[in-house]
Amino acid sequence: MKASLKTTPEISELGALLRHWRDLRGKSQFELSLEAGISQKQISFVESGRSVPNRQTLMSIARVLDVPLRDRNTLFLAAGYAPIYSDGAWDSREMKSVTHALQRLLRQHDPFPAVVMDRYWNVLMTNDSAPRFFNRFVDLDARQGPRNILHLMFDPAGMRPFVANWEETAKSLFERVYRESIGRVIDEKTKALLAALLAYPDVKTEWTQPIALGFMPVVPLSFIRGGSVLNYFSMVTTVGTPQTVAAQELRLESMFPADETTEALHLKLMKKAR
Repeated sequence: MKASLKTTPEISELGALLRHWRDLRGKSQFELSLEAGISQKQISFVESGRSVPNRQTLMSIARVLDVPLRDRNTLFLAAGYAPIYSDGAWDSREMKSVTHALQRLLRQHDPFPAVVMDRYWNVLMTNDSAPRFFNRFVDLDARQGPRNILHLMFDPAGMRPFVANWEETAKSLFERVYRESIGRVIDEKTKALLAALLAYPDVKTEWTQPIALGFMPVVPLSFIRGGSVLNYFSMVTTVGTPQTVAAQELRLESMFPADETTEALHLKLMKKAR
């Protein structure tokens, strides 16, 4: 498939973006050419601003480089094409089937907490159990600003005083931010979120460095309540074949008891929360 010779004032931007993603994925022009099924010469011409690939070629390159849908739209705009992927709101009409499925999953997870978040850990939807559970520790209505799980966990006025394994939990949450970022890319808003978390008292910069956290299958999230420790772990659900930006960036996080004692204590706690 040959690249077109169309030129636009934004070609240099396209070349820079392509180099950025190729470097980010650690691929040489030769490796990218083999996986995308195009010539190395074409890739070189695009990166140097000598040509612009056609839409299908650019799509192949973006797919091989695992470029998130939001950023694929940026690539298309830089090449002079209209964006392909809808960037509507998460609760728009086109997302109705997805949000209905999420609501069903949320309801089915009661009496254990489950939340739907965007890519920046802002809470968009919850089941009935999530606010009831967290309100047993803090007054959620008294908290200022948008509902954000990471801020809730790191804030000394939030859940942090009730976390039994605080340092281990903080390290694991930082690692999750990096690991679960869309396309494994830390964008500017994510960097701002990380900076805000690091600004909380006694949060150390070195905690953001990935390290081995032991040999357990999961890192438990342990809360102290009434002299007892409740151990949980979480599972994250995402849309398998997203074709809109919102669908790719939504994720459902469900908390599960890590042991039978926690399950019994949790059920007792939720009865009191009614």
